[in-house]
Amino acid sequence: MDQKTKKRIFQVALFLGTAISMFFVPWLLVKAWILPLPDTVQEQLDQAVGHGFEGVIVYVDQAGQPPQYYASGWHDREAKIPADAHALFKIASMDKLYTAVVITKLAAQQRVELDKPIIAYFPEFKGKIANADKITVRMLVQHRSGLPNVTDTPNFWTDPPKSSQESLERIFGIPVRFDPGEKYEYCNTNYLLLSMLIEKITGKPKYEMIREGILEPLGLKNTYGSIHDIDMDRLMSGYYVGVDEDIKTTDYGAMVATAEDVGIFIRALNTGVLLTPEEQELYASLYAYEHGGLIPGYQSLAAYDKESDAVIVQFMNTTDFEGYQWNLSQIVFGRIEKIVARSGAE
Repeated sequence: MDQKTKKRIFQVALFLGTAISMFFVPWLLVKAWILPLPDTVQEQLDQAVGHGFEGVIVYVDQAGQPPQYYASGWHDREAKIPADAHALFKIASMDKLYTAVVITKLAAQQRVELDKPIIAYFPEFKGKIANADKITVRMLVQHRSGLPNVTDTPNFWTDPPKSSQESLERIFGIPVRFDPGEKYEYCNTNYLLLSMLIEKITGKPKYEMIREGILEPLGLKNTYGSIHDIDMDRLMSGYYVGVDEDIKTTDYGAMVATAEDVGIFIRALNTGVLLTPEEQELYASLYAYEHGGLIPGYQSLAAYDKESDAVIVQFMNTTDFEGYQWNLSQIVFGRIEKIVARSGAE
């Protein structure tokens, strides 16, 4: 084969490869990322609804300014109720921050030993949970246990477990992902076990400990343990791509809160208001200061930016589990961060 023929084959292959890759590129994600940055947060929310989210809520608390509340789209699509910035929302895995704070407080009180294996607290797990004699409480907090993820088990989302024990039983007999402490891998089983540990140590439901240690000190009155504790009309509807009906009544055991309540908590956690100096030092060695959450119908992001002294909380009530909607929500969140930072610099 001569050099001219090789070059021609390469050119054709390059053209075909480019054409094929362009076909599979998620162009809406690219568009959402490269569009000119709007002047205001509200314009960005309206743009996000145009990208396919049914409803969006954003709370911004920037130093030196009153808190700002934004909403766009639908609170309830079928009833044509507009999105409400003060609506309740299922915060999903954001509650890991609250759980980690409770564990920190119990450790500071020496009611929990972070480096004890979980079998010391749950001897009944022997032979049921692999490495129960090696996985420590600290490893659970830091997602270094190697346990299989309970939410990845068959039918978890279509037939959600009705109790913590039922959830845990779904991982019995499933091989571990890696040896305890070997590496990091995000895993909901870790925080399921931590929730059970809190209840065993204190004799109280985890939410009660969250209420005593976090909500009451911060004066938060719009954070709840589950959908069973609220007026459901206040809960923003949840939508899953490809499913027509509102799925907000499906119970996955998620905490519920307003964006403002989450924002106040995030600021207190990041600025040292919530924890004592001893607890703050301990927490800093354990877990994160910002988080996201994702369950069918609900996804959320919350972060604190030290440089601009700003907290941003974003709720979106449209999801899929292909990663597309989640990636789109992160793009929108990043753009809101830029708008807020720019407004603070002006």
